[in-house]
Amino acid sequence: MRTHQHTLIKNLLAIAVIALLGSASAVYAGDIIALSGKLSGANESPPKTSAGTGSVEVTLDKDSNQLKWKVVYSDLSGPAGAGHFHGPATEGQNAGVALGFKGAIESPITGEATITPEQAKDVLAGKWYVNLHTKANPGGEIRAQVLPN
Repeated sequence: MRTHQHTLIKNLLAIAVIALLGSASAVYAGDIIALSGKLSGANESPPKTSAGTGSVEVTLDKDSNQLKWKVVYSDLSGPAGAGHFHGPATEGQNAGVALGFKGAIESPITGEATITPEQAKDVLAGKWYVNLHTKANPGGEIRAQVLPN
């Protein structure tokens, strides 16, 4: 009988630990916000005629303000000469560079940076966008508003 009770207690403790770990990871996952956008010339302001397309995937850790990104693109009019996050601006508006991409800007572009709390609020409000600049379109050839999923 004691062995049965001992086994039952061990099993209940194991279930409790698994439940706690599961809820802890769910809480942590809730602090990581996923955002994305579709790159196109039509999204530029003013719109551009471009065969270029692509996508932006971003995560923001609300606790640390750590921003991570992956930008994939193709079919620009020439090599990308620059790429940035711009903001704050809503769709159709233009803004200055909020965060530049470091290193190579060939597709895919990946990176991460810690941003300010004010910048994090703008990102979460959909007020940042990514655009890629080429020689033919120095103001930006393709753009994507970064919006929460």
